[in-house]
Amino acid sequence: MRLLHTADWHLGRGFHGASLMDAHAAVLDHLVAVAAEVRPDAVVVSGDVFDRAYPPLDAVELYDDAVARIAELGVPLVITSGNHDSPIRLGMHGRVAAGAGVHVRTRARDIAIPVPVGDGLIYAIPYLDPPLAAHELDAEATHAGVLGAALARIAADRATRGAGGPVAVMAHGVVAGGKAVADAGAGRVERPIDVGGVSAVAPAVFGGIDYAALGHLHRPQSIGERLRYSGAPLPFGFDEAGEVKSIALVELVAGEAPRAELLPTPQPRGIARLEGTLESLLTDAAHAGVEEAWVEATLTDRLRPKLAMEQLRRRFPHILKIEHRPVGADASTAKQYAERIRGRDPLEIAEQFLADVRAGGTAADESERELLRAALEHDSRVEAASA
Repeated sequence: MRLLHTADWHLGRGFHGASLMDAHAAVLDHLVAVAAEVRPDAVVVSGDVFDRAYPPLDAVELYDDAVARIAELGVPLVITSGNHDSPIRLGMHGRVAAGAGVHVRTRARDIAIPVPVGDGLIYAIPYLDPPLAAHELDAEATHAGVLGAALARIAADRATRGAGGPVAVMAHGVVAGGKAVADAGAGRVERPIDVGGVSAVAPAVFGGIDYAALGHLHRPQSIGERLRYSGAPLPFGFDEAGEVKSIALVELVAGEAPRAELLPTPQPRGIARLEGTLESLLTDAAHAGVEEAWVEATLTDRLRPKLAMEQLRRRFPHILKIEHRPVGADASTAKQYAERIRGRDPLEIAEQFLADVRAGGTAADESERELLRAALEHDSRVEAASA
């Protein structure tokens, strides 16, 4: 079984205010062209098709066009919803689409119903919101709890089918050992799935699976031999400078380690993070190769230069971000608050704030921790629904 594995398109998202609509169109054109050339047994999209529950019309049109073109090739397409997607909207007309070879899985009750592909099976797990999915799956209301219960259902279904061809599982979540992206200017790029820092899923829960096609983390990476994040096909933050974005062509044989080839995706332009005085950035010949890139500039002048953005834009017309960090400045005062808390767990930040404002610095007790955790999880769901 050969799969084209991609995820985290985030259609409708930009790059620090710059539109990515043309770049997304080029990536989807590339995906269709690769599918036409290599003729995989299926194209799998492991969640976060859109960047928000109510995507803009042009993003929906891009998605519809790409799906139609892949279906016209006669290549099966399996799509799951991610934590940024609206399951109801993405799954609309799912039964009709399945007749055309487009299998969109957004419901927990369909987890143990595989899609037959080539000589094997694909089980497609949509993103499972822990408080909502826990009751249906009879699981602990955590990311690890509901995903573990989903994989147990898949294992039970496989046991009734006996030995056969290769088996792939699609999942959207956090597996222990995966490395996330966090951009200094935009905060965490991948929206946190769970609060508390204890719910990363152990790779062992995917035992017996020939390949896990993962989504959610934007860096392309493998965890062991059989688990892989395809990564996002486009960058969304400056922290991704220098990374090669790709889709994965994976060949599976039952009982053997999968073989993966990473196929680079077309990029709109380079990404550069520059640091120095305003004068050096304007004149240093070493920066000639990034003049057409998206630029983040950190100025080290002792005093904040006037009209710095206007001057830099003459050399770097696509500069998007500028910061001032004087040489020798005390890092504890020069860093903005957002930078100091970058990558920290929201629950940890809330607990620290509570201790800071209390007399004597008293830490939160367990009941208070549960209230904070519930409030943060509710806020995350509201953000996902209204984004």
